[in-house]
Amino acid sequence: MLVAGNRPGGRPATHPRNPSTRFNRGFTMAAPFLGRFFAHNVAVDPGTASTLIYVRNRGVVLNQPSVVCFRKRGGPAERARVEAVGEQAKALLGRSPEHLEAVRPLRHGVVANYHAAEQMMRQFVGMSHARSLFGRRVEFTICVPSNATAVEQRAIREAALAAGASRVSLISEPLAAALGAGLPVSEAVGSMVVDIGGGTTEVAVIALGGIVYREAIRVGGDQFDAAIVNHVRNLYGVLLGEHTAEHVKKTIGTASCRVPRESIHAIGRSVADGLPRTIELSNHDIADALAAPLNQVVSAVKSALENAPPELITDIADRGLVLTGGGALLANLGKRLHDETGLAARVADDPLTCAVRGAGEAMGRGGFDAGDEDAGDFGMNR
Repeated sequence: MLVAGNRPGGRPATHPRNPSTRFNRGFTMAAPFLGRFFAHNVAVDPGTASTLIYVRNRGVVLNQPSVVCFRKRGGPAERARVEAVGEQAKALLGRSPEHLEAVRPLRHGVVANYHAAEQMMRQFVGMSHARSLFGRRVEFTICVPSNATAVEQRAIREAALAAGASRVSLISEPLAAALGAGLPVSEAVGSMVVDIGGGTTEVAVIALGGIVYREAIRVGGDQFDAAIVNHVRNLYGVLLGEHTAEHVKKTIGTASCRVPRESIHAIGRSVADGLPRTIELSNHDIADALAAPLNQVVSAVKSALENAPPELITDIADRGLVLTGGGALLANLGKRLHDETGLAARVADDPLTCAVRGAGEAMGRGGFDAGDEDAGDFGMNR
């Protein structure tokens, strides 16, 4: 006679397990693998002027100014509340009331304010919806200047991890830009990219998946704007605001005076009496204003050509220079570089997004597959 619920010999009977329980236990055991497999691959280009985010299979999902605005509090700065980021925060630069502070966390492509960079990146990741359903894992590949120091690399890596990244790899900005511009970076031919960002210009000779020679200078779109402000102040005695100088640059800015004359009106503050004053600015005025920073860009290109391996110069002479970054949008810049070097110079398609698209292409690509925290970085100084 069997006792209900027992097997012969007094051993408890084995009851069928609930199928959902079996599934839940199996899913729990597989969760680390699934979290890894289904993690979002995200590329980030945290530039001095703008931050761009690229998500695999979705493309560029965010392009916002690299600005964050905090509401000041009585306690430490770390406790300040984020009031706005991106376009909304940029609109407050130079206009914010006393209880608000607009901050640009990056200078020359690297972190200048760690707390602000972390908060800005956290907000941007949320805005881009770059979160995964399984464990909300986000793996970042981040563009950084090729000459970033170990300390600067660590700062951007830690800011990304604090913002929610589960894993971070770094990619050299000019290498990413070359990938995004469609250059044959993995082949045994030389290519030259001139990447002009908001705070830096990097000139790189690339072959066989790596940077053979690089030149980096702290000149970019911000320095172009500052040069316009200084030139107008010296020439007309009028002080332009940052937004106005940027608008003038984008509207009539040119790298050459040998173009038909165009002009616009701009409003600034008279240095003499502090009153508003309207002046007429021509594209020739702006070309004069940009002469000094552009001369530095030209010098960097010439230096790279002089120091690149002779075997690659022939390839570069045949293929020409490729311009990327927001600064590449300056009118007649390619013509100016052609006149100075004798080489063809073309602006890449959608130059502003080349670096982040290239970083996105590098994610998981053979020869560029990111490994652990350090081994996964490519095109970076050690």
